[in-house]
Amino acid sequence: MIKKVFFLDEMESIFLDYFKVVIPYLVGISIFIMVISLLSIKWLVNQIPSDYLIKNTTETSFNKLPVPLRILIFIFKNLLGYLLILGGMIMLILPGQGLLTMMVGLVLSDYPGKKVFEKKIIASEPILKTINWARKKSGVKPLITEN
Repeated sequence: MIKKVFFLDEMESIFLDYFKVVIPYLVGISIFIMVISLLSIKWLVNQIPSDYLIKNTTETSFNKLPVPLRILIFIFKNLLGYLLILGGMIMLILPGQGLLTMMVGLVLSDYPGKKVFEKKIIASEPILKTINWARKKSGVKPLITEN
């Protein structure tokens, strides 16, 4: 019995020593993500066209770009979108604007059923109010929904 208690004390000591080293890094990463989200979310939300949720056209200026450039933009946009979704999930636990960050990530990413999914999420009252409040403060037209 004495050996087991000693083993638990040793494991507890190793665990605490490990987290004494890791916690400052986690706090630093959390603060970095929060600052980046605060600086970028407002700008990204303002870039969404006000008729984005009701427009069903596939003809955009993006389609007129050369194919290699479209591929690069597509890859960059999706990587950024998925990073924002991941960061938003992390910010649900850590400090930051988790839901808003995830929403911007969903808008940037491309996946099947994207438009239907976005409409359901953005049409929810708290998210739509938050987005339109941020857009109004910047002098940008609010998002228009079908309802």
